Amino acid sequence: MPDLLDGDLLATSETPKLDVERAGWPRVVSALDRIARRDLFVDLDWDWPNSAPLKIDQLLVWDLAWAFGHDRDNDPRASRRRLRLSGRLPLDTVSDDDRVAPELEQSVSVLEICAGAGGQALGLHAAGFAHAGLVEIDKDAAATLRLNKPRWNVVQADLRELDLAAYKGIALLAGGVPCQPFSAAGERMGRHDERDLFPEALGLVKQLRPKAVMLENVTGALHGTNSMYRLEILAEMAAMGYDAEWRTLYGPEFGLCQKRERAILVAFQPGIMHRFRWPTPLRTAPPTVGQTLKDLVGAKGWKHVDAWAEKANGLAPTLIGGSQKKKGIDLAQKKSRESWTVLGVEPSGLAKSIPDENSPANVLPKLTLRMMARIQDFPDDWQFCGSKQQQFRQIANAFPPRMARAMGLAIMRALTGSEVNLERALASPIPTGRGLDLRRLRCLA
Repeated sequence: MPDLLDGDLLATSETPKLDVERAGWPRVVSALDRIARRDLFVDLDWDWPNSAPLKIDQLLVWDLAWAFGHDRDNDPRASRRRLRLSGRLPLDTVSDDDRVAPELEQSVSVLEICAGAGGQALGLHAAGFAHAGLVEIDKDAAATLRLNKPRWNVVQADLRELDLAAYKGIALLAGGVPCQPFSAAGERMGRHDERDLFPEALGLVKQLRPKAVMLENVTGALHGTNSMYRLEILAEMAAMGYDAEWRTLYGPEFGLCQKRERAILVAFQPGIMHRFRWPTPLRTAPPTVGQTLKDLVGAKGWKHVDAWAEKANGLAPTLIGGSQKKKGIDLAQKKSRESWTVLGVEPSGLAKSIPDENSPANVLPKLTLRMMARIQDFPDDWQFCGSKQQQFRQIANAFPPRMARAMGLAIMRALTGSEVNLERALASPIPTGRGLDLRRLRCLA
């Protein structure tokens, strides 16, 4: 096929030549109007048998096809490149098998609130978003973000006391608003909990008018007891002109070795939601706890690590960090203690050491913070600041990067039309891109 980047289009007897500037939503609307008027044919003044049979107007067909990512030629990649050069971004319908990152002509910005230790930020960054700012009230979590990403604009402050008007027109507003008001492990006060930041998030939507919104929380936000509050949030989004939807995302369906579920609210300005589709679960089974942690558990030469990994052939219960009121590090929630024990893990407390070559076969290893971080899908070189208790909270309360990446790619597709191979994208490492940090080298010295 000839190079079509110069804007020339193939013309055949079946598909007359069409200028690329004719493509666009006005043409789509015009085509739909013609269909409503039954104006479908090239020539209505025909006389059988003296004239040819009726022919559907091919320009009408291609005007509609543009809305689904196709154009005059049969090579969707050429169409995509050409239309992007003309300032239009059609919707991809099929990704290249090897494409794991979106094709972007310019950066797509995101403002993240309640950023925590960066689990969601890592996932959105891997999905192609550029962080214009990250807001986090906790000093240790903010220090974690700055340590790992010195170039990120991290704002340590109470969201309720900030003026974020400078971010008006941001492409995506994202965040993990506090989950304690809706957590089954808490008092379930919902909207009456002083830690509920949904009102502040909705206020930012009204002020900043982002193209897209993503807010994640525990699945308790979708329980029947919170149904009225959830409907009020949807109604307020609709009143601001946004199309919004709630849904649950299950971590193992996207390769997480942990039975973690999150409630996700997505919303878009008018004319975008039809381009969005929730990420499709992977066809491959998620890794087990044994497969995920075997190298860390056996790092000191434990002779029985293979047998342990074979026993730990299930998924981990959900890690729960809790609020600042929770003291100590303990995985032994009422419903999960037995599950951890069956997996060969001692759930009470944090590991002071891991099994060595002299440890017996029947030992139940405890988890280290690094093991917990890997269960949450953090890269091994992602460092956490603060006390061990604070590091545990940051890890356990995070939105796992791979789950955030899957959502980020789905939102990116809706915003830009760039489709990727999700299976391959989630199999590729999360890029941290920290590079050489002289401050850390000085600390080591």
